[in-house]
Amino acid sequence: MQRYPMTPQGHASLEAELKQLKTVERPRITTAIAEAREHGDLKENAEYHAAREQQGLCEARIRDIEAKLGGSQVIDPTTLPREGRVVFGVTVVLENLDTGEEKRYKIVGDDEADFKINKISVNSPIARGLIGKSEGDEAKIQTPSGLVEFEILEVLYE
Repeated sequence: MQRYPMTPQGHASLEAELKQLKTVERPRITTAIAEAREHGDLKENAEYHAAREQQGLCEARIRDIEAKLGGSQVIDPTTLPREGRVVFGVTVVLENLDTGEEKRYKIVGDDEADFKINKISVNSPIARGLIGKSEGDEAKIQTPSGLVEFEILEVLYE
């Protein structure tokens, strides 16, 4: 069975999305299908076909979320030993050694990742290059813009 690491917030977010899909979206789509059926010939009924497509997407997402929750491995970074090592769930403060720019990233599960708010997937190149390193270490990471050298300034267990 595949394990899906996630933070407590990511787990709660998936549970909320699953509840929304099951209690709001699924009934709304079922109603839309019933209304579209009342319009007659299903072969040429665009509303019916669109609602059926929505139903398929909704059911696929429900199955996906249920599988991820079933195989979830919730890791709370606040309970981890504070050794200064980069592991799943921590927030890392980095300095780009070429530009001197500081960056702050939280390493999270795939479904939680959002680069715009500095949450990176544990499977991203940056996270893979940082995992296992400690405060003060340097990491050379291949990014889309080329090889970047970072120094790990701080590891936060928040």
